[in-house]
Amino acid sequence: MRDFIKRMIAEGLAEEISEPVSSVYEAPKRAFFSKKMLYFHNCDGHKCVMNAIADRKSLSVALGIPEERLVKTLAACTYAGKTHDAGPLTFVPAKLSALPIMKHFPKDAGRYLTSGIVFSAWDGVENASIHRMEVLDDTHLIGRIVEGRHTYKLLQQAKAAGEKLPVAIVIGAHPAVTFAACTRVPEGKEMAYAAEILQQDMPLYACPNGIRVPDAEIVLYGYMTADLHEEGPFVDISGTYDPVRMQPVIELEGMACKPDFIYHGIVPAGAEHKMLMGAPYEPRIYQAAANVTNVRDVFLTPGGAGYFHAVVQIKKMTNGDGKNVIMAAFAAHTSLKHVVVVDEDINIYDPNDVEFAIATRVRADQDVMIISGVRGSSLDPCRIGDGMNVKMGIDATMQLGHEDEFIRADWNE
Repeated sequence: MRDFIKRMIAEGLAEEISEPVSSVYEAPKRAFFSKKMLYFHNCDGHKCVMNAIADRKSLSVALGIPEERLVKTLAACTYAGKTHDAGPLTFVPAKLSALPIMKHFPKDAGRYLTSGIVFSAWDGVENASIHRMEVLDDTHLIGRIVEGRHTYKLLQQAKAAGEKLPVAIVIGAHPAVTFAACTRVPEGKEMAYAAEILQQDMPLYACPNGIRVPDAEIVLYGYMTADLHEEGPFVDISGTYDPVRMQPVIELEGMACKPDFIYHGIVPAGAEHKMLMGAPYEPRIYQAAANVTNVRDVFLTPGGAGYFHAVVQIKKMTNGDGKNVIMAAFAAHTSLKHVVVVDEDINIYDPNDVEFAIATRVRADQDVMIISGVRGSSLDPCRIGDGMNVKMGIDATMQLGHEDEFIRADWNE
């Protein structure tokens, strides 16, 4: 993380802020409206970085891959990187109030860890994924553990055995580790993926509960329990508030912090959140589209919350390629809502160019595909209350769904 921050500063992609800022609203608000990495030297008396991977340029710097080759290079990865055991870490008793954990918006339930990578293991199977976690007190968190995902499955296995799930929470890892933890990879291959991206052997350090973690600014360890507690409200990727749910409580036992540690915060619905939600799916969509035609590039758009809308650029080989790509994209990323397929001459990173393609090359009766009654994403505000959604694909297309009432996040009380 520290080497990455230095590179971003050297390339003029980061702004250093020396004056004191508060972890309550102020730092998140500044990050939300900034287009650069922000490196706070005094956030509640601590160093803090936000917008670490806020755009494709910063992701390129982090992974050492040219911007124009990001998706294609990542799509070719085989998850074959090497890791090795590097010995134990030294821990002290956990104390969450010693960290500048942020409260992002006034209607949030409280302070939230937003960049914490949860490492877990059960019966020899390891996993790493990011979960938001609400602070209860110095040693307890409530984790939003999405049903059906890998952490949830491991927790259910531990509960069935009458045990707690051992976990470690990593804050301030190298961005390649964060990116890998946000990517759907073969079971237990997150760190192998990160090592492959970085083209180096990755050391993993042991926690007292047996969980292995990479180098990071802060490591917390403990156990995810069968106990449930209300979690939320909290802002998610759409910039609207998630409903309150009953979620698992995490008991922390220890923490290990580097001297003068750098805390990493991610503002909900901000640029980094959208990058980490969407960019890891682009290689998956690329792989799927490559099975049906000659694909050039894939982009999950910021206007689609970095998650719901995809633009796929292809070299059309036969009639029907566009619709085949649409179906492949929906299969690769089941939370997609709209897909636009364009020719090589359209710049998929320019929304005006994509809209030009829709305006001049689409006949809705022939070029729009609508799939009704699908599950969609639980993050889509339009889906709240009906449980179903509509997916739309276009050989260059779009239309919004029905309107529902929802609360959009801002900093007004």
